[in-house]
This record gives sequence, C-alpha cells and structure tokens, in this order.
Amino acid sequence: MTMKTPSRRYIVCLKPVPDPSRFDKLRLDPETMLLRRGDVPQVVNPGDRHAIEAAVDLKKRFGGTIACLTMAPPDAREQLEEALAMGCDRACLLTDRAFAGADTLATARALAAAVRKLGRFDLILCGCYSADGSTGQVGPQLAELLGIPDLTHALSLRLQGRRLQARCGLQDGTAALEAGLPALVSLDPRANVPPLPPMRGISGALAKKIPAWSAADLGLAPAEVGLAGSPTRMLNVFTPAAGRKGEILQGSANEVAAQLLEKLRGEKILPARGGKGSS
Repeated sequence: MTMKTPSRRYIVCLKPVPDPSRFDKLRLDPETMLLRRGDVPQVVNPGDRHAIEAAVDLKKRFGGTIACLTMAPPDAREQLEEALAMGCDRACLLTDRAFAGADTLATARALAAAVRKLGRFDLILCGCYSADGSTGQVGPQLAELLGIPDLTHALSLRLQGRRLQARCGLQDGTAALEAGLPALVSLDPRANVPPLPPMRGISGALAKKIPAWSAADLGLAPAEVGLAGSPTRMLNVFTPAAGRKGEILQGSANEVAAQLLEKLRGEKILPARGGKGSS
C-alpha cells in the first residue's frame, strides 16, 4: 500500500506600496513621522511580483496550491485580487487599525500568526525588498519567528522531495544552497519576468472571497502589533547641513588642473613644490 504525498502548499507574502512612479508625491505626517500613503495610489510591491511568479511556476512543475497574505488597510483587496489573477488560489487580508505604524518586526509577527492560522505549509515566498522601505528584513524575521530556514536573493528554485534547492545571488557571484522544508525564500528581481494577469484570471479573481483577519482573529495582543509592538521608531527626518563650501574653478582644462593642484598643496593634501615626494 503506497502513501499518497500531500499536496504542496505555498504561501506568498506581498505588500501594497505607493506607486514607485509617483514617489515624488509622497509626504511624511509631521505628527506620526509615517508616510501619508493615501496621497499616492497603492500597487503590488514590484519585488513581490517575482515571488508570485515563482510560486506559480513551482505549482505548474510540482503541483500544489498557493495562498497569498498581506497586512494592509481594507482597500488592499485590489492588490490581492491581482495576485489571484496571476495564479494564486486564495488570499487573506490582515487588516486592523491596530496594525498601523508597524515596523518590520511587528509586521513579521502578524504574518507569522497568519501563517500559523493557515495551517500546514511547505514554502513561503516573498520579495527581497519593498519599494518603500528596502530593508530586506521582513522575510528573514518571519522565518526566524516560525523557526524555519530562509534563503535570500534566490534566482532559481527546485524541489526535490522535502528539500529545496536554490541558486542565490551574491555580491560577487552566485551560490548553490539547499534547505529542508518547510522554508522561506525571497526572490531576486532577476529570477523571472512576471507576466500581466490574463483576462480569465482577472474575472476569476473578482469572484473569489477574501477573508479579513484582525489582530484578535490572529490571537495577537494590542501590545504585539502596530506602533505598540514596534521597537523601531522614526524620530525625525532632516537634511544634514553641508560641512564644506563648494567652489567652481574657471578656465581651460589645464588651467583648472593647475588651480586644483595648488589648492591641494595649500591644504597639504599634496606635498609643496620641490618638497619630499614631488616630481
């Protein structure tokens, strides 16, 4: 008698972010020091699109189902519907005024609670960075809270039984890494090219129900989420004063070079004419 292998379960974490093409319109609230996100339309974080596409590819090659999670205001349903249209099977929205102002740790804490609520999973996928924060911290923090390994900047993925094999980008090359499941992986932007959602996917996404979970639904206390649960706080934002006065040198290339040499010698950055080490 053979045992049937359970269907693989993938979870994608995405974040709605202000449209990067309109970042020049973003402003900070002077009282809370938080971004006034309502001033700019929200879109799916570009990096998270690579995570969705990677999950869809794994589903096509190895089978399984994909659940999508986001912690955001109620109007984030639009971004979750886009994820459904791209190939996710279900979506859950974590929304509660208590979540407002969360730093990366408080965000990871809420996502971890949602993952536990979903039940068994094999692989969590997310983008390496968010366009509005770019800390790269939420994925690894989520993995730490769940007690699972994480691989970052993945360029390609392969599942071999209960092992995840990944080629991951490094600053000066790539590395072949392996981890046991369940695991978390963050996708490098070079991993794939996410296509536009097909029309059939869009119509199907609009027909699906998206449950909304509050902090209480996730079993989280008010002190664990939002600003109250965030050890990182934005105290102030300012432009530092320039420490030096700029000066523009005039003349031909040779004249400017000569003036620059004289100034460097005057500042004793270069030795004086005829001094030790001069040519």
